[in-house]
Amino acid sequence: MGNPNNKTVSELTLEELFPKTLTDTVCINLFKGREVWVATLMCAQYVESFVDSIIVRDDDFKPVGIVGGYDILNHLRKNPTRDFQYHTDVEKIMWKDLLQIEKTTKLGSLIQTWENTRRAFAIINNEFGDCSTVSARKIIGVGRKCKTDISISSMPKKKIVTFSQDDSLGKILNLMFENKTRRLVLENSDQFISDRLILGEISKMLKFQTDIDHFLDIPINQFKLENVKTTTEDLKFNQLCTMMEKMDYPCVIHDDTPFTPWDVCLTLLREDLTVDLEMDIEEEDSRYSSVTHL
Repeated sequence: MGNPNNKTVSELTLEELFPKTLTDTVCINLFKGREVWVATLMCAQYVESFVDSIIVRDDDFKPVGIVGGYDILNHLRKNPTRDFQYHTDVEKIMWKDLLQIEKTTKLGSLIQTWENTRRAFAIINNEFGDCSTVSARKIIGVGRKCKTDISISSMPKKKIVTFSQDDSLGKILNLMFENKTRRLVLENSDQFISDRLILGEISKMLKFQTDIDHFLDIPINQFKLENVKTTTEDLKFNQLCTMMEKMDYPCVIHDDTPFTPWDVCLTLLREDLTVDLEMDIEEEDSRYSSVTHL
């Protein structure tokens, strides 16, 4: 039996879509008094893999905000020095409008809120008296079980934003913020740079290259790149989601268009999508059910 109420995917509640593992996703925490360099290191480790942001806690362990690659890199553009990383508390740069949702929150309502805030991240109370997280990464599992004829070629097209090996980090960050993207593709290649990769390299420079003080002037050719997954096959929507679920850092390019978990979320707003509630859509997050904080 499929969806008994014949609802579209966006009309279903999070509890209906994730009856067993809605609150299982790991909560990565950082105390508000920790320095920005600690947030930089943690985001390099965790962002994109299974959460999109780190929860900032006060002295009573209450969630008071979030910090992600956007926040750190946005402030790095304004304060590109080593001193800023070591002498600024994460509380000064965090996003304070932390979205809290309920089990009864409908998927469509959640995604529309994310679209308005451009923050695909929320917290939800769990059975341990604390909170768990829900991000775009988790929602991929819903797309994998959708019943639809939508193919990747019929999804909205968007331009690949490219960069040159001769560009500086400052130019790379400007391209990211001007184009509202977390990834740039190296021109004439299948390699990309992302906010996570940039944060990882900055963390290494803070630790091992103490002579570097002004980060925006660093040539991007000193940064590690990763290969992007490309496909010529006109994948069905659920096939695309299945492919993304298996990737550590989901991003697929088809016909010069990049697709990320956010594109999956936007597609799930369509009124012609249904899902079989008896099919298991909750596998990937169970191994991340511990709590980490610094």
